[in-house]
Amino acid sequence: MQLIWEEFLKIIKEEAGSQVVETWFKAVALEKWDQKEKTIYLKVPNQFVRKWLQEHYLTLIKTHISRLLNTNSVDVLFKCNITDSNQKKDIIPAYIVHKDNKSQKEENISNQEKSKVTLTKLPIQSQKNKTCNINEIYTFDSFVVGPNNSLAHAAAYAVCQNLGKVYNPLFIYGGTGLGKTHLLYAIGNELKTKNPFTKIGYITSDRFINEFINSIRFDKTHQFREKYQKIDILMVDDIQFLSNKEQTQESFFHIFNSLYEQQKHIILSSDTFPKEITGLQDRLRSRLEWGLVVDIQIPDLETKIAILKKKSIMHSIKLDDEVANFIASRITSNIRELEGALIRVGAFSTLTNQPVTLDMAKRVLLNLNEKKKEGIMLDKVLKIIAKHYSVSINDLKSKKRHKNISTVRQVAFYMMKKLTFCSLQTIGEFVGKRDHSTVLHAISKVEKILDLDKSFAQKLNVIEQKILMA
Repeated sequence: MQLIWEEFLKIIKEEAGSQVVETWFKAVALEKWDQKEKTIYLKVPNQFVRKWLQEHYLTLIKTHISRLLNTNSVDVLFKCNITDSNQKKDIIPAYIVHKDNKSQKEENISNQEKSKVTLTKLPIQSQKNKTCNINEIYTFDSFVVGPNNSLAHAAAYAVCQNLGKVYNPLFIYGGTGLGKTHLLYAIGNELKTKNPFTKIGYITSDRFINEFINSIRFDKTHQFREKYQKIDILMVDDIQFLSNKEQTQESFFHIFNSLYEQQKHIILSSDTFPKEITGLQDRLRSRLEWGLVVDIQIPDLETKIAILKKKSIMHSIKLDDEVANFIASRITSNIRELEGALIRVGAFSTLTNQPVTLDMAKRVLLNLNEKKKEGIMLDKVLKIIAKHYSVSINDLKSKKRHKNISTVRQVAFYMMKKLTFCSLQTIGEFVGKRDHSTVLHAISKVEKILDLDKSFAQKLNVIEQKILMA
């Protein structure tokens, strides 16, 4: 069960962002899976978290847990540690500040509660044996090197041997789930081993943005900037999400300059090349290219098999060559999907007390529509749906809320999620810069209609076939 939940958290981090995982899911545990009743039991810390998960993430939980357990659908029951409802009023979400959408709850926070809200502390290792939030299992030894990532691996390792002197900044880009974060963690772990007193700062861009917003809100911008300027190496994951965040970019620009002038090292990751990140200030984009820019590509079959072998040892799953070859040939997109398939096979083996065989792997991964999704892009889905309903792409990407346009837009979101590997965040950004929650809500509405209206289901099936045949 622990393996299933860990894989689920990885998916949620990709779908909804690390902030959502840290705020709502890290304190939750998958306690039990009743295979006969097709019900999972989630242990939550309090009534507040339970209510929030039920209202905002229930569809997401059902969708991905069902896939991981290789079943059509699951019911979700929440077990709460806190039974006293009076305790709910003392609970404050870990992150309550949103730049563009402040909730009424935020406006009503008392002065006493405000005093409790502080800037999220950047994990910095400044003393020997003091830990930071870098996952220790992701090292250079656990990173499988192949033709697709050898340059990025070599550059990352070289940084550890010559901190502040070579490849500064180091910019690593590539698709989702190909190992960018693994390399950042590996750098941090290597530096901790070489010198326990090295001040290491690793942070995701969305968390950086929220820290900056908090610093403005509580008049602590000086402390915010000073904190980052004291570290020896700054690693920012998914830097592309600074797009269109002008004030945050301004602050990051000055932090970048300060660290660079002190010969401190800066390492950044992104899903795309610096020049292709829209909504960045020209001067910041220029600095991202000052050092070395390297990419990570999709691994070849041999590399994927080697990755599976190493992952199977980490997860204590017995995997022979035949099964490894089958899984590697089925997954063409990324390492995260590869590991997810391995975990599903391993979980099924554990739950049924059967050895991992080729026949079992084929049954467990039967519904893995990798080949169907391969090559299907968001713009292709949107064009076909727009043509089918005789609406313009501009209308679908606009803020218009006419009933017919909204319905078509919801269908587009549903098909994009079903037929591509793109995250909710990516889909929302593509269709008029909407957030992941909007996409999730739209998908949920379409799924409810599908359950009630067979004719609507038939219409969507026709559209799906058009997209697949195009």
